[in-house]
Amino acid sequence: MNFTNKKIAVLGLGIEGRDVCEYLLKQGARNITVFDRKTAVELEQIYKQFKGLKSLEFNLGQNYLKDGLVGFDIIFRSPAFKLSMPEIVEAKKAGATISSATKLFFDLCSGKIIGVTGTKGKGTTATLIYRILKKAKKKVFLAGNIGQPVLSILPKLSKESWVVLELSSFQLIDMTKSPHLAVVLFISSEHLDYHQNTQEYIEAKSNIVRHQKSSDFAILNADNPTSSSFASLTPAKIYCFSRSRKVNGGYVEADKIFLFDKEIGGVSKLKLRGAHNWDNVCAAITASRLGGADINSIKKTVFSFSGLEHRLELVRKYKGVSFYNDSFSTTPETAVAAIRAFKEPIILIAGGSEKGSNYTELGKEIAHSSMKCLILIGQMAGRIKKAALEAGYKGKIIYQPGKMKEIVRKAFAESKVGEIVLLSPACASFDMFKNYKDRGRQFKKYVRSL
Repeated sequence: MNFTNKKIAVLGLGIEGRDVCEYLLKQGARNITVFDRKTAVELEQIYKQFKGLKSLEFNLGQNYLKDGLVGFDIIFRSPAFKLSMPEIVEAKKAGATISSATKLFFDLCSGKIIGVTGTKGKGTTATLIYRILKKAKKKVFLAGNIGQPVLSILPKLSKESWVVLELSSFQLIDMTKSPHLAVVLFISSEHLDYHQNTQEYIEAKSNIVRHQKSSDFAILNADNPTSSSFASLTPAKIYCFSRSRKVNGGYVEADKIFLFDKEIGGVSKLKLRGAHNWDNVCAAITASRLGGADINSIKKTVFSFSGLEHRLELVRKYKGVSFYNDSFSTTPETAVAAIRAFKEPIILIAGGSEKGSNYTELGKEIAHSSMKCLILIGQMAGRIKKAALEAGYKGKIIYQPGKMKEIVRKAFAESKVGEIVLLSPACASFDMFKNYKDRGRQFKKYVRSL
């Protein structure tokens, strides 16, 4: 695509927006306007990187879209910008092409793409696939949400390259191409603050397989009806993974992991905590094997992998108490999975901002687990409290104790030797923190200062 004589809008100057701008400038684009709700001061170094370039203009601050987007030839949308935004809808009707860094990457990538989606577990699974393929001496890149910016790696790719991408519903919603190897993890209802309804969310996810060819592969969660249903949407070769029964990919049976009926090892050897991570492991080993990894590389990587930051991350053991940071848990389902990862008594820190979630099942898990104390924070504290009490929870509840320093202090005061303090919020973070990373890092800071 020739960008030289095009009038281009870039929506959002985050990681993807910056990646798009850098790529377009290298391609000779001369008429780029960046739109972002943040001010130049808030964008800090990112703004300074591009400030003064003749090819770039900026519309920043609260009124950044006051003049609309009609008149642009191409609009590159960052994931946070909904396709249903009136300005985008109007510009599309006027003839603009709506694209994104992800869409452009799929058009230009010379290597093979492994895409991973699901409600949770994408980052863990994608990273594990990448590490296995790297161990197997493949030319592999981890890019996108948890790796390098996608467009920045284009010059490094060849036909022999593999690119592992974590793909969110925001990125997939308008995709017209699918990866060579699509991994679909557990899918439940999420991001209803963004999507019109659960159906739109699921349909967005399904684009990871909808545009595949018969020479491609789809790896589906046999234990999840939504993921399994994607088999009818793709002509690709179907492989499955399961944590409970034998399938034609990776699976767990009698507490042992198998891959195409070959034993990989016992689940007790995994450093990743929780049965929900068995899904991620089984998906990753299936994908990496189809990507050409040898069994030895798979075994060595799987049993040495301890996970990612903010995903059931052991922060510290202090005076016999283990502190786990699961700040990436932004849905009730992931909090339930975290609770089930422990048999020890738990002091749970939960709550945060609204995402349109239903907390009924979380309430039941709290009531019928080894929960000793519930520390509730943020906007959803009342909803979680109600769900827990209605499910019959009889334990102690500490309600809205304050900021993270006080939250950690209260949690430690309630704990005894052999018990678990678990931050698994089940909610978004934006009412009290910048994001889930800020929440998790504050938790770790104050745990380490005990």
